[in-house]
Amino acid sequence: MNHPARNLTNWAERVDLAASFQWAARQNLHEAVANHFSLAVNADGTRFLINPNGRHFARIRASDLLEIDAHDPATMERPDAPDPTAWGLHAAVHRAHPHARCLMHVHSPFATVLASLADSRLPAIDQNSAMFHGRHVVDSEYGGMAFAAEGARCAALLADPKMIVLVMGNHGVLVVGRTVAETFNRLYYFERAAETYIRALQTGRPLRLLPDAVAEKTAQEWEAYPGFADHHLRQIKALLDEAHSPYAQ
Repeated sequence: MNHPARNLTNWAERVDLAASFQWAARQNLHEAVANHFSLAVNADGTRFLINPNGRHFARIRASDLLEIDAHDPATMERPDAPDPTAWGLHAAVHRAHPHARCLMHVHSPFATVLASLADSRLPAIDQNSAMFHGRHVVDSEYGGMAFAAEGARCAALLADPKMIVLVMGNHGVLVVGRTVAETFNRLYYFERAAETYIRALQTGRPLRLLPDAVAEKTAQEWEAYPGFADHHLRQIKALLDEAHSPYAQ
């Protein structure tokens, strides 16, 4: 029998995004019922899926995801309107940058510690942090919660397609990618890299910085690594299936 929810459009993408929400919760990357992931589903990136307002990441299913239009001013008048900061930030980025197909914004522990430092850049001190060498931008002008004006200001910082992470100073992190798999993989590794850096700082010992040439070579090797992000998401879904999670409903 056909499951009614599967008549929704972009079902495979919905399943991938729901799996990423649930796994983010299991990895403690979430915060209460805040934070948002979105995924563009049309060519110019302006129609996108996003989590419903007030739903915990651990309970999000594929059929729960909203589909909204970044150019529709009546979006916030809908009975199922998204969180206003989700609209402010994600709609602004999707309107401005078609290359940013998937966005994942969290206040994860170590990325947020990094965002709270006077210097919020992530240096290349290991293989994981080298993934982001020359590929992250720091917002040092936090102006309050991500309603429309703040969202537009943040979106402007992602104009360069090479920038895959926005470290939102005094706030959190926004990760960008072409697919759910690619974006979640980057989110996971940015948090791990930030943790390594913060723990290294806590030792009080000098850091072993990678030379720029080696860091750039490693970043390019990460970009060319065959199928890595897809394998990661496939295993996440397998683990959720083994745990009988309803993410794919």
